[in-house]
Amino acid sequence: MKQGLASIISNSEVMPRVHLIWLESPQIASEAKPGQFVMVHCGEETVLRRPLSIHQVADATQIAFLFTVVGIGTYWLSQRQAGDNIDLLGPLGNGFAIHPGSHNLLLVAGGIGIAPLRFLADEALHRGCLVTLLLGASTANQLYSSHFLPPEAELIATTEDGSDGFKGLATDLIVDHVDQADQIFACGPVGMYRAIANYSKQFKKLHSTQISLEVRMGCGRGVCYACTVKTKNGLKQVCQDGPVFDLDNILWDELDFIRNNGL
Repeated sequence: MKQGLASIISNSEVMPRVHLIWLESPQIASEAKPGQFVMVHCGEETVLRRPLSIHQVADATQIAFLFTVVGIGTYWLSQRQAGDNIDLLGPLGNGFAIHPGSHNLLLVAGGIGIAPLRFLADEALHRGCLVTLLLGASTANQLYSSHFLPPEAELIATTEDGSDGFKGLATDLIVDHVDQADQIFACGPVGMYRAIANYSKQFKKLHSTQISLEVRMGCGRGVCYACTVKTKNGLKQVCQDGPVFDLDNILWDELDFIRNNGL
């Protein structure tokens, strides 16, 4: 884990209210693993850092974040220009684990859930794995462009309104591809994870189904316990024990209670 200033290389709006920002950060880039995140200081008006998944790494010196503008902190970040410096802390958390015996990976991304899966796709392809990416969004202008994805991966797009790709949800297509998959990796809203869990009885031959869990974080280092969740193995902290967990290990009813009550 390193803390320091990183210089912005570029910052562009790639979808409405969604930005892709590249930074020069060799200390973090050289240590980062798919699924990990960075705590970003977003201006003097914010007290807490913002957790952002590592979207991509280039040349072991540069890192990218893909984020949605949802509040003061992310708006501040969206306004930064090339040459500006940003204070980063990371890489943090435990990331995705590709099983040594896996050759065919199925990645499922719901909306901005593509953020950590892009880095994973690069790593999997580098290892010689075959990658199928189910990419879902509400409508066409919220669908992450294939221009930013590795061409070696098989991309299957879905939109809820049918404006691009298949009409429906990314999870609707899992049953069509699970028989060829050795592992499933997913990132998206909790509802998407619940839908995947409903198919879990058909996943018996998989090495694992791993998800990237998003909850509110305070410190990102396991000090504040703000991101504690209940699992079958007891209380876990998303920032330290995750953000990646096995799908079957999460107690979903307990997680819904925490989210609904702002705990």
